[in-house]
Amino acid sequence: MTAQLIKGAEIAAQIREELKQEIATLKSKHNVVPGLVTVLVGADPASQVYVGQKEKTSKELGIYSERYDLPANTTQAELLKLIDKLNKDPKINGILVQLPLPKHLKEAEVLYAINPKKDVDGFHPVNVGKMMIGEPDYLPCTPAGIQQLLIRTGVKIDGAEVVVVGRSNIVGKPIANILLQKAPGANATVTICHTGTRDLAFHTRRADILIVASGKPKTVTGDMVKEGVVVIDVGVNQIGMTKDGKRILAGDVDFESVKEKAKAITPVPGGVGPMTITMLMVNTVRAAKLAAGLT
Repeated sequence: MTAQLIKGAEIAAQIREELKQEIATLKSKHNVVPGLVTVLVGADPASQVYVGQKEKTSKELGIYSERYDLPANTTQAELLKLIDKLNKDPKINGILVQLPLPKHLKEAEVLYAINPKKDVDGFHPVNVGKMMIGEPDYLPCTPAGIQQLLIRTGVKIDGAEVVVVGRSNIVGKPIANILLQKAPGANATVTICHTGTRDLAFHTRRADILIVASGKPKTVTGDMVKEGVVVIDVGVNQIGMTKDGKRILAGDVDFESVKEKAKAITPVPGGVGPMTITMLMVNTVRAAKLAAGLT
């Protein structure tokens, strides 16, 4: 069996083209311009790259963009004051505070201070609760991207046995919740595995759809999956460097052995990663429509 590569970059590009048209229509017919602000505290190199990518994508799509780069010694009070200001700014539909924050800042308090209607990351407890009961304003970006990868690849989710490896608040818990909803693109039977799971392979071998977000390279190998499985590998792990100084990346799945049995599989890089920023833009456009009473 030759596994189909689920190319996140191509699917993300397709969604961005759809968004461009939607944004153009919002501007021309309703005079609505979606607005996204990114807040970066400190100078973490990876965070700077992510924020830069989000800013670039916003501009390419026609989303109004602002960026705040704050010093690492910014106080909790200063950051909360900025968030309060952005909550009240009608030009801004989405507020994204780049994580991780410097250790002296209380991350939960900062995220909870964002108006849930502007929480385009989908991390606020109000949005997590609405997702749980199947009435979301916004879905968290990476899990939403995973669902779109499956839908747009033509994978049958309804009735499928889905196994999720990992229980983080960012990926594992939300994707499990999204796929078990009685809704289009969902209605699966979902099992969540984690570090306390006694026999991981017993569960992964039952999966029709296997989503691995363990944060550890080669958590799942070829002998742990059945023939015809669809594999979504969320992991991005640096396992070395090339001679010219480039990072060597690997997922949480042993790609070479698993691809021999899989029906379809995401590569790393180029699978889930490109979807995350795209789904952030989807949420920002939805936030603008909600604010304007258009949905």
